[in-house]
Amino acid sequence: MSEFDYDLFTIGAGSGGVRASRLVAQTGARVAVAEEHKPGGTCVVRGCVPKKLFVYASEFEEEFKDAAAFGWNVGETSFNWSTLRDSVQAEVNRLAHIYERNLKLAGAELIKDRAIITGPNTVHLVNENRDVTAKKILVATGGWPFFPEQVVGIERAVSSNEMFELENLPERLVVVGGGYIAVEFACIMNGLGVDVTLLYRGAEVLRGFDLDLRALARRQMEAKGIKVMIEADVKCIEKNDDDFTVILKSEQEISCDLVLYATGRRPNTAGLGLETAGVELDDHGAIKVNKYSGTSCDTIFAIGDVTDRMALTPVAIREGICFAETEFMDNPMTMDYSDIATAVFTQPPIGTVGCSEKDAIAQGHEVDIYKSSFRSMKHGFADREETSFMKLVVDAKTDKVLGAHIMGHEAGEMIQMLGIAVKMGATKAQIDATVAVHPTAAEEMVTMREKYEAPEVEVDHTGKQAQPKL
Repeated sequence: MSEFDYDLFTIGAGSGGVRASRLVAQTGARVAVAEEHKPGGTCVVRGCVPKKLFVYASEFEEEFKDAAAFGWNVGETSFNWSTLRDSVQAEVNRLAHIYERNLKLAGAELIKDRAIITGPNTVHLVNENRDVTAKKILVATGGWPFFPEQVVGIERAVSSNEMFELENLPERLVVVGGGYIAVEFACIMNGLGVDVTLLYRGAEVLRGFDLDLRALARRQMEAKGIKVMIEADVKCIEKNDDDFTVILKSEQEISCDLVLYATGRRPNTAGLGLETAGVELDDHGAIKVNKYSGTSCDTIFAIGDVTDRMALTPVAIREGICFAETEFMDNPMTMDYSDIATAVFTQPPIGTVGCSEKDAIAQGHEVDIYKSSFRSMKHGFADREETSFMKLVVDAKTDKVLGAHIMGHEAGEMIQMLGIAVKMGATKAQIDATVAVHPTAAEEMVTMREKYEAPEVEVDHTGKQAQPKL
């Protein structure tokens, strides 16, 4: 009989925690998973999955308009928010149930309770008011929306968590932020008929992405009717009788019915009791880990958004696999964080993998740049003014593709496949040798031959940006 109740106790039933726990349980180890909310974590419950369903819903308005060019008479259309909201929540609940079922089928125990670490091998279950012991503890509690405390009236704003369950759709929405969540929700709500203003304190949205993509993303958002205000820093949020007023530090005022703050997420470590076991955190509350997801406490490990690494669902899943292989299958395995493809579901969406042009140059590469800007066949036929864009960043000396960047219909699907080539170290010559699939938008990626000589457009001190020649 073991001296511990469990071989592994996982805190958090999100994508990473569930994958690790299932794999470990399948080895015959005794595994328990504590989750105080629904199984599924940020991605399934309040992130990727419901957001993508909202994206689908928000695209129909333009699809209805395009249909006329193809001979369809759609007739009068209308949108019902409560139908979408309730249907999405029903799907979330279905998926959460599947997560729970899969844990049980693997042999893991799901404990619906809040768990707090009380020692290197001890966890306290709050609602059940009991302690359990485990040989190893895995923390996979993800991230949580961050609200800047210095903004007066910040308590009047909502986070992306609440956007999925709003009682009513606002007529006017202010979105604060310029990252994934901010630009995606701005596009979603605009597509559902909401008057959207996006406020970002930086010089351009989507910091960290290739500059050409960033510039084009903002132009496309503005073309679709979203008011994008850069270098706009919020001073306070005032509540009126029937609406809100967002006051900027420039003293400009914006009236709205709802304020969404999407200025980032922080690791969800508050109140977990990590300090009792000597687990070190960084300045943002992230758990410090080594390449095997080990913390400063030998018996406690951490994966996913709660750590100081890359905050993406597929990354958390891969980290969970590496943890299980290393700690329970005698097969040390580490995560490779290079050339990870990702997508941003703006409208049109963005797909990117590898280095931006700026980052490639900063790393010392001499680069060749290839670009293509065009209207897709479908949008051209429907006379919709929507630009598709593709870009390759290539090492001029080795011909290796360092980065690939796409904006356009199904960019997320394209970048997944292109990510394989970039990960394998494909050269521009190998991409050129690939026969195009015609007629597709993706064929542009294998038919770009002419180097683009002009440098990227830089943002000046005013935050204003010239239109790049794409």
